[in-house]
Amino acid sequence: MPTDRPRSFGEALPAGGLSGMFNVSTMPTELKISYWIWLIGGFLGLLGGIIGLFGSFVLIAFAPPLGLLVLVLVLVALALATAQIILAMKMKEGREWARLALTIVAGISLLLTIISSSVAEGRTGGNLPGFIISLVATVLMWLPNPQAWFVAHRGRV
Repeated sequence: MPTDRPRSFGEALPAGGLSGMFNVSTMPTELKISYWIWLIGGFLGLLGGIIGLFGSFVLIAFAPPLGLLVLVLVLVALALATAQIILAMKMKEGREWARLALTIVAGISLLLTIISSSVAEGRTGGNLPGFIISLVATVLMWLPNPQAWFVAHRGRV
């Protein structure tokens, strides 16, 4: 377990808010690419969740039980997309716990890809492109240059 894990909710929030999102000058190139993949993926997840929210409201009007289930799933997706954005921004600050959490997110993406592929009996391939993109972002976070960058940022607050 990384030693720089957050001790309170306030420590888990990005420093400087959303305004520091674009300052990536001190990061190694591999980590910059990974950061942008995670961040853009999170924002696309938020956009998809908002669209899904409207769709679930329409579905509630025609099939209430199914619509409520879809609404709950969309709310969970929105929460995960928000968490992904926050974790990417904390990773940019050099927090190893955020890198570990994003690696777990990639593992969950693999699990969901396998489940959706098995449910669809292999017809659609699940969310294979999404998993591959998450895998690339994860591998980039653990390469030697980013690893050395995280070690250099260890202990900074």
